[in-house]
Amino acid sequence: MSAGYRFSRSDLDYLTSAAGADALAGAADRPLTEASLLTDLTALRRLVGGAAAAVAETVRLRRRAADKLGPGASRWLFTDEALQQATPLPVAQHRARRLRGFPVHDLTCSIGSDLAALIPGCAPAIGSDLDPIRVRMAAHNLTVSGLGSPVLVADALARVDRGLLPYADPARREAGGRRITSVDTMPSVADLDRVHAARPPVLRLPPGIDYETLARPGEVEVVSLDGGAREAVLWPSELALVARRATMLTSDGGHVQVTSDDPDDIPAGPAPDALVGSWIVDPDAAVVRAHLVRHYAARHGLTQLDPHLAYLSGPAVPAGVRGFQVLDAAPYTVATVGGWIRRDGTGTLEIKQRGTPVIPDELRKRLRPTMTRATTVAHTLVIARIGDRAWAFWCRARVGTAPVGPVG
Repeated sequence: MSAGYRFSRSDLDYLTSAAGADALAGAADRPLTEASLLTDLTALRRLVGGAAAAVAETVRLRRRAADKLGPGASRWLFTDEALQQATPLPVAQHRARRLRGFPVHDLTCSIGSDLAALIPGCAPAIGSDLDPIRVRMAAHNLTVSGLGSPVLVADALARVDRGLLPYADPARREAGGRRITSVDTMPSVADLDRVHAARPPVLRLPPGIDYETLARPGEVEVVSLDGGAREAVLWPSELALVARRATMLTSDGGHVQVTSDDPDDIPAGPAPDALVGSWIVDPDAAVVRAHLVRHYAARHGLTQLDPHLAYLSGPAVPAGVRGFQVLDAAPYTVATVGGWIRRDGTGTLEIKQRGTPVIPDELRKRLRPTMTRATTVAHTLVIARIGDRAWAFWCRARVGTAPVGPVG
C-alpha cells in the first residue's frame, strides 16, 4: 500500500457501514508503522478481506489529521493528497471568522475541512468539488460532525448562484523550485475570476504565490501558524480592509496582525560592527511574504540591517519572538567563524543567511571539525549581505519577553 492509495466507491461503501466502523475501531489498535505495515495488513486481510488496505490507510490518515484538524476529525475520511492540502484548523477558523454572516459556496470543498469551519457562521454554506470520491467523503465528514450542508459534484468553473460568495482553494501544480504564479493552480486565478466576475471569489493560494503579478483588486492576507507561512488569501474588494496584511497565529490561540496601513517609518540601522550587544530578529514568514517588514520593524522599534534584507535589529526582542543576541560581528570569512567556535567551545551551530551565496549545510560540514562534541553550548551564526559585503554575526538565541505593540 502506498501513500497515494486510491479509494473507490466500494471502499467508501464499506468504510461508512457499521462493519467498516467496527473494522476501523479494531485497526486503530494496530501500530501501522512503516516497519509493521506488512504484518498489520496481513492480519487485517484475515478480518476484512479486500478492504484491508482502505482500512489501514484511513487509520493512518486519521492519525496524521489529529494534529492538523483537531479531534473533531477523528471519524473523518481522507485521501492522502486531500489531507496534505487541507487547511490547519486554527487557520481555517481564522478565515471563517472573516466570512461570518456571508452565504458562501466552497467551489473546491475536497473532503470538507474548510467547509466545516465555515458552516457554523455562514448561512448557508454549501460545497462542491469535481472529484466524486472527495465529495462523498465531505458529505460523510460533515454528517459525523453534526454539520448538515449540501455537497455537490461540480466544476469550480461552473457559474454559481450570485447570492452566494464564491470561495476556492485551487489545486497546486508542481512549481519545480520556481516561485509559484497564478497559472500554477488548477483552475488558475484568471479563469476563476473570469467565470465568477459577477462576484469575485475569495481565493486561498500557496503563501509563495507571486501575487504582485495578479493585479487583482482587493486585499492580500498572508497567514502563518507557529511561524510557518500557510496560505495567501486574496480577498476581493467586497471584503478588503487594507492592501496587505500579515496574520500570525499560534496553536495556543495567539493572534497578531500587521497591515499596510500601519506606520513604516524606521531610522537607518547602525553600522554592522556596532551591533554587538544588540539583537537580530528574523521576522515571521507572514510578515516577509506580505512585504511588511518595515511596518513590523516600526511597531517594535527595530531597524533593518540592510534596506534589501528582512533581518532586523534593535535593543530588545518582541514578546514570543525568537531573537539572536549579537556577541561578535565581523566581515564574513570561514576562518573568523572557526575562531569563534574554538574560542567558545561551540557544540551545536545554527546557521542563518540572507543575501549571500552561503549554503548553511555545506558551511556546517566545513566547520564541524572545529566544533566541540562533548558540550551543549549552542550558538547561531547569522550571515547577511550589508551593502556590498557579507557580514557574520555570532549570536546566542532566545525568545523575547518585551511587550508587543498594539495588535491589528
